[in-house]
This record gives sequence, structure tokens and C-alpha cells, in this order.
Amino acid sequence: QVQLVESGGGLVQTGGSLRLSCAASGSILRINVMGWYRQAPGKERELVAYIIRSGGTTNYADSVKGRFTISRDNAKNTVYLQMNSLKPEDTAVYYCSYLTYSGVRYWGKGTLVTVSA
Repeated sequence: QVQLVESGGGLVQTGGSLRLSCAASGSILRINVMGWYRQAPGKERELVAYIIRSGGTTNYADSVKGRFTISRDNAKNTVYLQMNSLKPEDTAVYYCSYLTYSGVRYWGKGTLVTVSA
């Protein structure tokens, strides 16, 4: 059974940094895209960033461009999200998600990031 496990969330002050990690356990065949989403209280889940496993092409939401960096370790099937210059509006539960070439999507259970003013 495949599981994605996020780590690295926590409480940080405005302007601080956090690094999220997402590791996959079990066998995931042919991962295509690895990404991070977030859901703030009372809001819909939104895409934060994604990275193409093969080639490393990245894409970011406008709200995090220049502050967040997504990266991956293909050998470990792990994706990271380095978050700098954090703002209170970045407070949310952050979820990682992997999409395979066959269209199967996996989700982690989420890790809470809280940015205090």
C-alpha cells in the first residue's frame, strides 16, 4: 500500500523559513508529477508548486513565487518544499501529491504550517 508522509510543518514567525518533506512508502510506479498543495481554514485546496520528476521542470503559484522552492530526490521518491519569507497568509495545511503517468493520484495526510504575525 502506497503512503505519502509529510513532515517539517510547525509554527514560525513572519519572515521565517520552513522546509517540508514528503516521502513515499510502498511501491509507486512511474511517478510523473510531484506537487504541494495547501488548504487554509475556510478556503479551498490550492496548488502551491509542482515539479516534473523527469527533467525537473517546476511551476509555482503566483503567491509563492520567489519565496518557495520545490525540489525532489528521485532515488528516494521524495519531494521537498523550501519556504522562505513566510507570511501569515501562508498558514495552512500543506499536502503533497504524486501523479503517475497512468493518472493515479496519491495524497499525503497533510502537515500544518502556522505563521504568526
